[in-house]
Amino acid sequence: MNRKEQLIIDIQNLLNTYEDIGKTSINPNLLEFMDESTLLSIIDSLLTQKENDKESDLEWLEKFKKYR
Repeated sequence: MNRKEQLIIDIQNLLNTYEDIGKTSINPNLLEFMDESTLLSIIDSLLTQKENDKESDLEWLEKFKKYR
């Protein structure tokens, strides 16, 4: 497996970590035209989004704790 194929699999795996969303399967041919830099950028964007979602969840939890 080459690096580009692994990056595509990594993107697919990241997408599959979202709850309430069905299993994602990416046809590698759809992303084949992208270079490694673009694929890495997609991964970075997904990780940033997950981090922001986590921070938002923590903020909500802290607010909820105040009302206990």
